[in-house]
Formats: sequence, structure tokens, C-alpha cells
Amino acid sequence: MKTIIHKANTRGYADHGWLKSYHTFSFAGYQNPDRMNFGMLRVLNDDVVQPNMGFGTHPHQNMEIISIPLKGALSHKDNMGNKRAIEVGEVQVMSAGTGLTHSEFNDSKTDEVNFLQLWIIPEEMSVKPNYEQRKFPIQERLNQLQTVVAPKDKLIGTALPISQQAYIYRSTLDTNKKIELKPRDQNNGFYIFNLKGSLSVADFTLENRDALGVYDLDSVTIKALQPSDLIIIEVPMSQ
Repeated sequence: MKTIIHKANTRGYADHGWLKSYHTFSFAGYQNPDRMNFGMLRVLNDDVVQPNMGFGTHPHQNMEIISIPLKGALSHKDNMGNKRAIEVGEVQVMSAGTGLTHSEFNDSKTDEVNFLQLWIIPEEMSVKPNYEQRKFPIQERLNQLQTVVAPKDKLIGTALPISQQAYIYRSTLDTNKKIELKPRDQNNGFYIFNLKGSLSVADFTLENRDALGVYDLDSVTIKALQPSDLIIIEVPMSQ
């Protein structure tokens, strides 16, 4: 098994006033040749948007974009006719494909919005753009894996579809609870992002916002050292 550790305090950081963003991988003004991606996972931004502020209309192309709100609600609008809020407990996916435009805005006058934005490199270019979002019950991830995103040709339960052989899981673990990860393909690796709490994984301890990439493995066990909330991204390590 091979590992790569990314501690929270090693992430890139940008403060634009209306937006504060931590970049796990190179993005915009943060460029680090050693932090370009983890397999097909290209971007993992931890964004905080101030009240009455947001991202104006802008384009995307040939990228799988996943948004996961952690606090507050983000209003979404795109050129496909979708106009709705994304709230805590929901996950949004967009296959940008041949191209789309969208905006994301914090409509609250008083409260910040915190959300994760992930970009996954697609397995097929120039697909028809697609947008979906869904609420996932918290109880279905307690001390177990909840699949929230899956390949469009291998959907699991109510998971949202993307154009890549990648999966995103959520889990909320009580102290001393364990989950075992086994890759769905030998080419896949896991990027384990600890939102809060304390985890033991492959001889590493992950605290708030720490992350660990593991690949070339048969399985790996995650143990909660204290109540923890985590997101796991399983991606092909090569196309």
C-alpha cells in the first residue's frame, strides 16, 4: 500500500474578502507542482462564502463537478434551466461536458456558507451536460459508508451519476467504530478527507481537515478515535 498525507495546514489558502478558500490541490493562484491531483481527483476546495456574495455566471467544460454544502445554503442557477438552493445534507453533481454556465450565490444576509467543491477528470470528453442534486439522510451514513456519487453506468442505490469510474462516500463514525475500504477496481485509490474529529488510518492520525491518499492496496481500515465525519473519494489513479 502506498500513501500520501496532506495535513490541513499544508493546503493553499486564498482570501478574496467575499470568499475564503483552502485548496488541497493547485488551483487559481495556488500552484504547487507536488499537489496537482490524486489520480483523477483534480480539485478539492474548502470554500467559505460571505453573506450576499457568490460566484457570478462562469463557464465549465469537460469536468465532473461535485458540490457538498457543510453549512448554510447556496443558490444555484445555470443555462440548462436549473434554479434551486443546495442545502446541508444534499450533494450536487454537474457533468460539464461540451460546456455549461452557472452561478452560485449565498442569499443569506447574515450567515456564511461553507461547502466543498470537487473536480474529477471525466473518462469521456464532450458528453452532454447534466445536472442533478439529491438529499441523503444522515442516519444512512452512521457507522457505515453511504454512497452519494457513482459512475453513471454503475449506479448504486440513490447515488448521483458522473462520467468517471469514481465514487464518493460519506460516513459519520462514533468513537472506536471502524469501516473497511476495498477498491472496486485494482487501479483505484482512496482519498480520505476528515471533516472533523480524529481518525486512525494506515498508521496515520487524521485530525480536522487532514487528508490521506491510499493506493496500490487490497483494503484499508478507518477507525474513529473520537466522533468523526468524513468524505472518501475513490478514483482511478490513471485513465
